[in-house]
Amino acid sequence: MTEPSSDDGRMFRRGTERVVNEIAQGLRTLDAGAGWFSGLAPTRQQGVLQEVAGYAMQAHITAADGRAGVARSGVNPTANPSVMICMDPPRYGFAGLPSADHVKAFRVLVSVFAVADTRRRETYCKGACGHAWHNLPAATEQP
Repeated sequence: MTEPSSDDGRMFRRGTERVVNEIAQGLRTLDAGAGWFSGLAPTRQQGVLQEVAGYAMQAHITAADGRAGVARSGVNPTANPSVMICMDPPRYGFAGLPSADHVKAFRVLVSVFAVADTRRRETYCKGACGHAWHNLPAATEQP
């Protein structure tokens, strides 16, 4: 999938949603997702960071999720994105970080989202989930 034009943001968001949920469900590696993210234009990276921060908020991340996600992310726990997500309450201004921190922020956000979303799939949605994004088939196309 190629990056759509700026007037087709909805298609882009769906692509982002798929990538993030595939990482969370183990259908795509974090490294592959970070590679996809690195190939985006800086303004698209900022949009993705805002979108993934929204997913993390919707997943109701906890302080424990933040610590576990940072540990999974491969990002130093003292890096700005790691510190921000582990604050109580978490800080979500990742798109405002310097561009040099964007890949780290993506890795942290997606990892924390994966921890929280897995917890929610195993509790709230166990056995009767109607959320399409919780039941993705194996990836056949790599955006």
